[in-house]
Amino acid sequence: MAENKEKLFDQFPAVTTEEWRAKVDADLKGVPFEKKLVWRTNEGFNVQPMYRAEDIAELKTTESLPGEYPFVRGIKANNNWLTRQEIIAATPEQANEKAIEVIGKGVNSLGFKVKTPDINTLETLLKDIDLDNVEINFNCCPSKALTLAQNLVSLLKSKGKTEAFNGSINYNPLRKAFKHGAQIPSDAVTVAAEIINTVTDVKGLKVIAIDSELFNNAGAYIFQELGYALSWGTQWLTALTDAGLSIDSVARRIKFNMGISSNYFMELAKFRAGRMLWAQIVKQFNPECDCSCKMHVHASTSRFNQTIYDAHVNLLRSQTEAMSAALAGVDSITSVPFDTPYKTPDAFSERIARNQQFLLKEESHLDKVVDPAGGSYYVETLTVSIATEAWKLFLEIEENDGFFAAVNNGLIQKKVNESGNKRHSDMARRKEILLGTNQYPNFNELAANKIEKEECKCNCECSTAEGNNPEHILSTKRQASDFESLRLATEHASNRPKVFMLTIGNLAMRLARAQFSANFFGCAGYEIIDNIGFNTVEDGIKAAKEANADVIVLCSSDDEYATFAPEAYKLIGNSAEFVVAGAPACTDELQAQGITNFIHVRSNVLETLQAFNAKLLK
Repeated sequence: MAENKEKLFDQFPAVTTEEWRAKVDADLKGVPFEKKLVWRTNEGFNVQPMYRAEDIAELKTTESLPGEYPFVRGIKANNNWLTRQEIIAATPEQANEKAIEVIGKGVNSLGFKVKTPDINTLETLLKDIDLDNVEINFNCCPSKALTLAQNLVSLLKSKGKTEAFNGSINYNPLRKAFKHGAQIPSDAVTVAAEIINTVTDVKGLKVIAIDSELFNNAGAYIFQELGYALSWGTQWLTALTDAGLSIDSVARRIKFNMGISSNYFMELAKFRAGRMLWAQIVKQFNPECDCSCKMHVHASTSRFNQTIYDAHVNLLRSQTEAMSAALAGVDSITSVPFDTPYKTPDAFSERIARNQQFLLKEESHLDKVVDPAGGSYYVETLTVSIATEAWKLFLEIEENDGFFAAVNNGLIQKKVNESGNKRHSDMARRKEILLGTNQYPNFNELAANKIEKEECKCNCECSTAEGNNPEHILSTKRQASDFESLRLATEHASNRPKVFMLTIGNLAMRLARAQFSANFFGCAGYEIIDNIGFNTVEDGIKAAKEANADVIVLCSSDDEYATFAPEAYKLIGNSAEFVVAGAPACTDELQAQGITNFIHVRSNVLETLQAFNAKLLK
């Protein structure tokens, strides 16, 4: 049978970008294209509503294959990432038992926290674990990392596993600087060099950690996490090669531990951009092999956007986050359990976290396709745009004495915290949405009883050390925390405020504004009393008083507020707080009559509810 080479779309004339734009402009009927359809990102560049082949025609990122320098499409020719679980246990024996259990359930990468890195502890942790097929990652206090490295190498040699072992030791001497405002230890580079020399015989062991997930969980924007991560890694390359180590021996020992936010395509592009930039940075040090230019990345889903209320929505966030990282071709992924914000994860939440990745592999087969986004007009453009902004930030740090100096003087912490504060502010105004927290909350959910005391995760006991600067501490405040405080205050109060919807007049407007107002006050956990509507204001006020309402919200149309609002305000008197849902043209006139409470899409939801809490809670 002759091959049919007919192409369907050849039957249609090509449509130019100018023709598309003309059609869009006509449909917009005079509304500015840039204002209506172009999205300005937090990363500092614009995203267009449409991309075409011409947009990526000049991009170099499309010229390489997976596994080829500069590794924008991945550092290997497959996408078989490792599923990692952090082992939480009280003793090494319990940690080993749990590790073997989860390996049997599909996990092939383990994370251990080690307090005492002696040989006996390591032997206990690794007992009966197949080191040929399971990646092992250790996290310990930086001051104990060298001892851990020495004992681990000794143990692996005794087992004959130096060639087979694959894993990491998280040596991060900057941890105290970020968590407690301390200065970076003066011997950090010396210790790092000793660790690298110690593990020479274990080729698959990464020992220098670039923990940029700290920035992600503090609320940093995507270009900031990437730019600072690259600067951090470059500082190590410079410092350790200056100390006499070869670039190949250093670069191959670095592991990037990065976060993943819920910005799906942007995160996917971040990892692609990161590999490309890191490869070019390492190349400038003249390594013997391009393989030394590979960026090894472990990705963890975000804690910054996790919530206590409506906590199962955390699963939706972490699922798409894990998917971004998987499609981007990272080496391994940790799905943070959904209940992490308020308790030690239990067997159920850890199981669901594992299954999130198994779903991506076994049901969606994402591990069978390498860089599926490669060639996408949109993703390729995002990759270059994010790389450009991250590179600007990288150069800014390099031109000001490098990353270590910027950490010691608090510049990195300041910039990241400013971004985190901006995101908290955007959360308060609903410019950023966390479903179930500042939009569409479950009004009647109670959470106080499920919250367990969260212990400090740092084992170094250094938070009160002399010389620490509180202004240099990286924030760990989750984005939902302020709204959660509102609801917890409501739960702990002796009374739960009642909010009554006085719906009247225009049917469409009263229903829309009642729904808006219910969601607004529901964010504080108030009891919402909705209604189908009243014929008169007097009937509505009577019903509200019978319900013992603490807040009465007038829901109607802008045109009708001029009449309804003054009448309702007089009938209510001091019996309840009166609120108008909307920002009508007659606002000034209503305010002149004593009406001061208005809620609308431009309101600061958090500050408004904090003010109501101060008035209503007992």
